[in-house]
Amino acid sequence: MIDKSTITEQAEIVGSCGNHLGTVDHLEGDFIKLTRNDSTDGQHKYLPISAVASTEPGRVTTVVNHKAAQSLLQDAPEPGIGPNFQAQS
Repeated sequence: MIDKSTITEQAEIVGSCGNHLGTVDHLEGDFIKLTRNDSTDGQHKYLPISAVASTEPGRVTTVVNHKAAQSLLQDAPEPGIGPNFQAQS
């Protein structure tokens, strides 16, 4: 499980492939709210924190590539909806 405190505003969000997905606006519960700048419809999108593989200063990496991660984006944070990714051992 990712420590949410390591996800900072304005951090870049990238897929596991390293391609840009978005930018962190802020956290809302168990979701990352992305800035509008990266949205095709000009609206905020939300990424479940369960889709985050790792964080480092200024960067959040998802467990899937950026194209797959785009399909995980939601228009509103909906608790209990979304993938529940777990590391494979």
